Amino acid sequence: MLSIIIAVLVNFLIETSVSFTVVVPRDQIAAHVGSTVTLPCWITPPENAEALEIRWYRHDQFSNPVLFYQHGKIQDEQNESYRNRSELTLRSDLSGGLKDGDVSLRLEKLTVQDEDSFHCYVSGEKAYGSGEIVLKVTAVGSAPVLFPQPLDDERVNISCRSSGWYPEPNVTWMSDERTVLRPGGGSRRRGADEMFSVHSWTVVSRSDAQLVSCSVSLKTGELKEGRLNIQAIISSDSSDPSDPWKALFITLLSFGLLGLVGLILYKNRHKLTGKKPADENCECGGMENRKVVGDVNIEDLRKHADQISIDREHLHPGLTVSKDCKIVRDGPDYKHTGERFPYELCAFGAQRFTSGRHYWEVSLARENIAPKNYWLIGVAKDGNFCSKDKSLTPSDSFWFLCSDGPNGFYINSETHITLPLTPRPEQLGVLLDYDDGQLSFYNVKERKHLLTMRTRFTGSVAPLFNPGVGDLSPLKILDCPKPVESPVESSQPLLGNSSDA
Repeated sequence: MLSIIIAVLVNFLIETSVSFTVVVPRDQIAAHVGSTVTLPCWITPPENAEALEIRWYRHDQFSNPVLFYQHGKIQDEQNESYRNRSELTLRSDLSGGLKDGDVSLRLEKLTVQDEDSFHCYVSGEKAYGSGEIVLKVTAVGSAPVLFPQPLDDERVNISCRSSGWYPEPNVTWMSDERTVLRPGGGSRRRGADEMFSVHSWTVVSRSDAQLVSCSVSLKTGELKEGRLNIQAIISSDSSDPSDPWKALFITLLSFGLLGLVGLILYKNRHKLTGKKPADENCECGGMENRKVVGDVNIEDLRKHADQISIDREHLHPGLTVSKDCKIVRDGPDYKHTGERFPYELCAFGAQRFTSGRHYWEVSLARENIAPKNYWLIGVAKDGNFCSKDKSLTPSDSFWFLCSDGPNGFYINSETHITLPLTPRPEQLGVLLDYDDGQLSFYNVKERKHLLTMRTRFTGSVAPLFNPGVGDLSPLKILDCPKPVESPVESSQPLLGNSSDA
C-alpha cells in the first residue's frame, strides 16, 4: 500500500514540474491599417518551447490557424489571408525567443479585416494552455475637404467630406472661437474595404464666425481638420450668383461712360487745343479686332506652347504609357485600395523649366465618352517624386489642380479648398509663368480661365500628370497647333501687349 502512495506522489510531482501557464497582456492591442504589430504571448515558468506545439488562431477558427508551429518548424496548415505576413517573433529586445518560452506573433500589412480576438494556444505532452488577445485596427482618413456654397441671405452652406476611416469617425464643426456649431445633416458610407467615408454640412452666417473648421476624429483622439474663411466668401464678388453679372454691368457701364467722354473730347480736341484736326483715317495695319467679353484668347496662349512628353525614367510602375510618351493611364496590375485619390500614381514631363512662359494642353475625354472624373495636373520641382507617404503641398514643391470625382475639384493648398468648376473640362490648358511665379489653368473647349496659383519657383520644375484610376478615358498630352499669324500680326504685338516670356 505504501508503495502505491509513493508512486502516485512521484507521478504528481513529475506532472507538476512540467506544467506551465500561457500569459498574454490584459489590455487590447491597437494598430493602424498597413502597419506591423506584435501580439505578445509567453509561457511561465520560462522553458524551452522549441519542442512544443504553438497554434495562433482567430475566434472559433482553431482548425484554420493564423500560424501553426509543430515539430520544430512552421507548418503549411494556415489561413490563406495570413500567408507570408505572419511569423513568430520576440516580444521585446530582452526576450530569449522560443528557448525562453516566448511564442509571440508578428502580423504585417494589417487590414481592417484583421480586427478580432486572437488565441495563443501552446501544448506539450503533459500540459497545455491558451490566452486571448483582442486586436483593434484603426485607420486615419484623408484631410477633410470643405466646399462652400453661398446662399442668397449672406449665409454659406459648407459641406465637409473625408474618406478612409476606421472605425466609424465623429464629425465636429467649430467656429474660430472654438464654439461647437450644429451640423445641418450628413451621411456615412462603408466601402468594400470596410472603411468609412463621411459627409456633413452646416449653414453659417457672418455673425457666427470668421473661420469655420470641420474635424473628423476617432475615439483614440486621432483627427484630421480642415478650415475655411467664410468672411472672404460672403464678402467676395462671387458670394451671390447674381453678383458677377452686377459687377459686369457696372464695369461695362463705367467703361461706356469713360469711352463716351473720351470720344467727345477727341472730337472736340481742336476746339480745346486750337489745333486743326489731323487726318482721321486710322492706320490700323489690318489687325483683327478680337473683343470677346469673358473669353480667353487660346491662340495667344499657344504662342508659348512646348512639346511635352512623359519621362519614362520617373514613372510610377502602376502606369502604362504609349510608345510616343503622350498617353498615360492606370495599368491593369495597379490595385487601388481605399477611397482616397491615388496621389502616388504620378508621371512627370521629360522637359524641365527654369525660366520663361510654357504652355501645354491635356485631353481629358474621348469622343462619345464622358470626361475623366479623376486626374491631377500641374508642376513639381525636379526630383520631387510622388509616394504614398509624401505630402503633396506647395511647401513640398508641388502645385496642381485635382479632379477627385464626387469630392470635386481642388488645388493642393495647405488647407484643402474645393472649387466649383462647371462644366467638367474636356481639354485643359496649363500656362507656367516661371518668372512671375504663376501657374494658370484653362478650359480650352469653353475658352475660359479657371484659376491661377501664385508662388515663387526655385530650381527646375517639370510638368506633373496623374490619370487617377477607374476612368474609361486616358490622359493624353496634346501637340498644340501653332497659331497662324499674318505678316502684320507678326510685326507688332496683339492689342499693344507683348506676350514674350
